[in-house]
Formats: sequence, C-alpha cells, structure tokens
Amino acid sequence: MTASAGSARDDLLTGRTSLGIEFGSTRIKACLIGSDATEVLATGSFSWENRLEGGLWTYAIDEVWQGLQAAFADLVADAHDRYGVKPVTFAAIGISAMMHGYLAFDEAGELLVPFRTWRNTNTGVAAAELTELLGVNIPLRWSIAHLHQAVVDAEMHVPELDFVTTLAGYVHWKLTGERVLGVGDASGMFPIDSATCDYDARMIAAYDERAADRLPASVTKLLPAVLPAGAAAGTLTAEGAALLDPTGALQPGIPLCPPEGDAGTGMVATNSVAPRTGNVSAGTSIFAMVVLEHPLAGVHHELDLVTTPAGDAVAMVHCNNGASELAAWAGLFTRFSAAAGQPLSDDVVFEALFREALEGEADAGGLIAYNHLAGEPIAGLTEGRPLFVRTPDSAFTLANFMRAQLYGVFGTLALGMQVLAAEGVGLDRMFAHGGMFRTAGVAQRFLAGALDAPVAVGELASEGGAWGIAVLASYLAHAQDADLGTFLEESVFASASLSTTDPDPADVAGFATYLDRYRAGLAIEAAATENL
Repeated sequence: MTASAGSARDDLLTGRTSLGIEFGSTRIKACLIGSDATEVLATGSFSWENRLEGGLWTYAIDEVWQGLQAAFADLVADAHDRYGVKPVTFAAIGISAMMHGYLAFDEAGELLVPFRTWRNTNTGVAAAELTELLGVNIPLRWSIAHLHQAVVDAEMHVPELDFVTTLAGYVHWKLTGERVLGVGDASGMFPIDSATCDYDARMIAAYDERAADRLPASVTKLLPAVLPAGAAAGTLTAEGAALLDPTGALQPGIPLCPPEGDAGTGMVATNSVAPRTGNVSAGTSIFAMVVLEHPLAGVHHELDLVTTPAGDAVAMVHCNNGASELAAWAGLFTRFSAAAGQPLSDDVVFEALFREALEGEADAGGLIAYNHLAGEPIAGLTEGRPLFVRTPDSAFTLANFMRAQLYGVFGTLALGMQVLAAEGVGLDRMFAHGGMFRTAGVAQRFLAGALDAPVAVGELASEGGAWGIAVLASYLAHAQDADLGTFLEESVFASASLSTTDPDPADVAGFATYLDRYRAGLAIEAAATENL
C-alpha cells in the first residue's frame, strides 16, 4: 500500500483523499487514503484506556476530543513528513468507534450521565426482558439494553432524555450537526429489519408499548436516524472543523459518510460483506462476524443479529475479552528480559513467544488459560478473573503455556461459533485481523484449528478499522455506480495479497480437547468471581 510520492502529493494538494478515524478501546487511530483506496498515505494515533468509575466502565468525554485532535494532528504531521504537504481538506471523512454502549443527552445537548461503554454488564434484567419481549437476543452491551435498564431502575435522568447514541454517532453529530448512524452501528443499538434498512417496526411498537409513560418520547425519536453505506450523512461544519483541528487550517464543508461501528469497519477492511464470508477481529475484545444466507432458526444468547454497513444480516459472536491478558503475560517476559540485563523490545518478545507456541502440544499439554478480565456473557460470567490452570500431571512447558494462552484468546469465541455451526451456517472463509496476527503463521494457524475453517490474513487490513472507515468514506463517490460488495471486490481488493491457512487436522483435534477442558473449567472461573 505504498503510493508513489508524486501521486500521493497530488492527492493531498487537490483534496482527493479520504480520512478515516476510529475510536478503538485502547487507541484512537486516523488513516488517510488516496484516490486509490488501497493506498495509505498517512496515519496518526492516540492511546487511551477505559476506567471503572462508580462500578461502570467509561471514558472521559473530554478525552474523546483530546484524543481525536491528537490523532488528527499526528496524521497531519505524518503526511507532512512523508510528502511535504499538510492536508487542509479531504474528499470525504468517516468516523467509526466501538459499538453499543450508552451516550444520553438532554434537549440542550448536555451529557446526562457518564458514557457507559459496551464493556458494562449491569444490564442483565433489561436484556432478559427485551429478549423475551422482542423474540431476538438482546445482549447486555446493546444500547437498548442500557436505555431500558435506566428505565427499569427509574434513573433520574430518564425524563430528560432527548437523544441516545453510540460513540461514533456522538462524534459525527458534533462534527456535522446530524443525528444519524450507519446501519451496522445502529444494529447494535436496536434490532434492524434488513428489508427496510431501518429499526424493526414491529419491535419498535412492542418496545414503545412496554416503555409507555416511562420514556419522554417514542424510542425512534430518541435514537439516531439509520443510513446505509454510501448515503450522504452531512458535511463538516465550521464548529466541527474547529473540534477536529483547533489550529484552524482544516476547511469546513467536507462530506462525511454514515458513522459506523468497529464491527462494520472490520467487515469492510477484510472484504467480508458477502454471504458465507466472515471475519474475526482480535483486540481488547474479540468477535466474529458471519454474513448469513438465511435467517437463523432459533434465538441464542451466544449470537447477536447485526448487519453489514449495507444492511445485510450478520450473525455476530462477541466476546468481551480478547488479547489483553495475552499482552500482559508478554509484558511480564519483556520486563524479565530487562531485569536480566538483556532488554528485548515488545515486538521481539511477542515474536519469540508466538514461535515457541508452535512447538507446544496440540492440546496445550493439559494447560488452560482464561483471559477474562471482564464479564463474559457467552460463558455465563458477569465478572472476570484471569486464570491460568494446570493439573499436577500437565506438561508445564513454555511452549504449552504460550499455546494455552493463544488458545485462551479463542476459547469463548469457539463456544459461540459452535452454536452457529449447529444452526447449519456455511462458511467458506474467515478473514482475521488484529495485532496478534502480525506474527505470520501462528495465531492464524491456531484460529483455523479452533474454527475448523480456512483463515486468511492480508496486507490491506493492517490498518484495521481506521482504514475500513476511510474506505467507506471513499465509497461515497462510488455508491451510485456499484453496491458496497462490488466496490470492495473490484476497486479495493482486486489485487490484494492474501495468505490463507487451512486447518491442520492435528490442531483441530487438539483444540477440541482443549475446549472440552476449557468448558469444564468454567466452574473454576465462576468460583473465582465469587470468592476473589
């Protein structure tokens, strides 16, 4: 994805670039692509962390803007370093962020309660009631579950509600003045009818009846308007330009695409928007998305029904816990190397540990690793306690330890994917992206064994969701000529280089043995949450 300096500079000077910014759980990342959507011209980032306040996971709203401005400034500086140009306008901008959660505002646009993220699991009563009422699985992290829990708890702010949105919807609103949301992100707020590409009318009516006299308006008046990929979603206002770039150099009037969630941008970044395709995104959380050929026969708490950015139905297996525990163990080894007087970089440590895992036994030698830093609904856990467990006769080697840790990242995900397989959902290929897949042939191979399906990785997904939302911004200019799938296939991924790993039968059998122990050991995890 290296553009020639001349063409890149021309794109920058003439504003033929598209800017994508994604608010991830640990990084806010900006990505600038050229008129050829495969070319990444510049990037920028800002690190942040959620924190537990008053029993709820949150990010400070001020840090949203601090991080946005820092990531944008970093990108501008990168563009200048590479090409001698500081961009002041773009062909289009896109905003993406972690899905779900709860940002609630009053009529004056004031935040009523601190931002409640997807990671919170205090919505059990509401999620169960809504699942029964609507006849589809409503996960704990969905925005409607957060809203209804506030209704059930008769929270003081509920009568003042005027607008409820996601993080992407909030940032987009402040940049453009438009209260809209891409259909993929909206599908994590309230169930979507793919036929209308809007909130399901029957379910809206059912919820309005249930919440009558407890909400100040119909839920449709509180939620953002829904837009498919390629739809006009407003332009950057002067106030929005100042929020993004306090230096005053950025020009207003730039069109924005519908804001999307990280699941949708991951699907775009991996060309996984057609039936029988899917992707796995591994970061602080890990989730799998599979585009459906037909509706599911039953309701399963392990599966969410969401959509692609174009509105097609998707089954999602979402796990609150991803690679954070793995990274913590790697950090321990990094510190050990420094303490031993032979300091190694994080990248070198990860590479060495991942390569060592390849030498482990197929079932990880009887070792089990639980990566549960937070609650994990699929596993029936409302809280998390990271655990490493072995028996006296387990083969306790570094190779087996690391294989167990890598398997542990995929453990809860595999439980959910087994439910999907039992529904008869076909899968031709899974595309994996995330930092843990940078070491070639390790996590990719183990995931193929865990899913018993081919797993592909590719260079275009290296910038992840920030690139995905930049591509969706670029799609604004092409939406009249091609649907999203065709645009991706013919204009973005036509010459993409992919590396595909087929499942190794030994890995498939070994992971199945590991998963049986993992499932049985969940009782240990549950006991830890009760007693520690």
